[in-house]
Amino acid sequence: MAKVPTARLDKLLSSMGYGSRKDIARIAKAGGITLDASTLVDVTKRIPITPDLPHRMSVYGEALDPLAPMVILLNKPVGMTCSHNDDGALVYDILPKRWRLRDPRISTVGRLDKQTSGLLLLTDDGDLLHHATSPKRRVKKTYRVKLARPLIGTEGDLFASGRMILENEDKPLAPAELEVVSPTEALLHITEGRYHQVRRMFAATGNHVSELHREGFGGLVLSNELGPGEWRLLSEAEVALIFQ
Repeated sequence: MAKVPTARLDKLLSSMGYGSRKDIARIAKAGGITLDASTLVDVTKRIPITPDLPHRMSVYGEALDPLAPMVILLNKPVGMTCSHNDDGALVYDILPKRWRLRDPRISTVGRLDKQTSGLLLLTDDGDLLHHATSPKRRVKKTYRVKLARPLIGTEGDLFASGRMILENEDKPLAPAELEVVSPTEALLHITEGRYHQVRRMFAATGNHVSELHREGFGGLVLSNELGPGEWRLLSEAEVALIFQ
């Protein structure tokens, strides 16, 4: 049987953003930490890290935050930036404030530009982040594109050719699939994540993207259950869909 990992109480809660070790000691002294309905005072106590720990432990009466690693699916609104440090509204502002202090740090899996909405993944799992964004894995991303002008009809063949080269680049884009929805709306499936790629692809055809919304990432699809600015944690089964 595999040995269950353990962690000191103060180190565990500090890594989850609840405060410094001194802060955790103060919380414990005030009776604010419970495990299985028993108050924990000794912050040097080692706690078994089991999947059900968030359901068994509470801090000031609230269930413990999710343990690492975790993957978050967020419906990114227009106007927010995928950055830790930029001015203005950040996607991290949507999450609980203390999550900004977690170690390992939560980061976005790739980025959506400020004016692009839709499916955004965030995680504290470095290996998952690397594999999901690696060009070698060719994870499919699906975007709903609304255009300023009607399609001319040749875009699908151009995008699928594998010979399209964007301005100021010398490497052709991987083949992409275009599904026409209407003369000014389409779904575009790409397997890369170059800078402003979708907008630049349509700009190269003489068109302009007026609205851009990501609907899919791998086998994950953004459903109507999440409104703009809403998020939820993914299950292990859902995380596996990223690579399908």
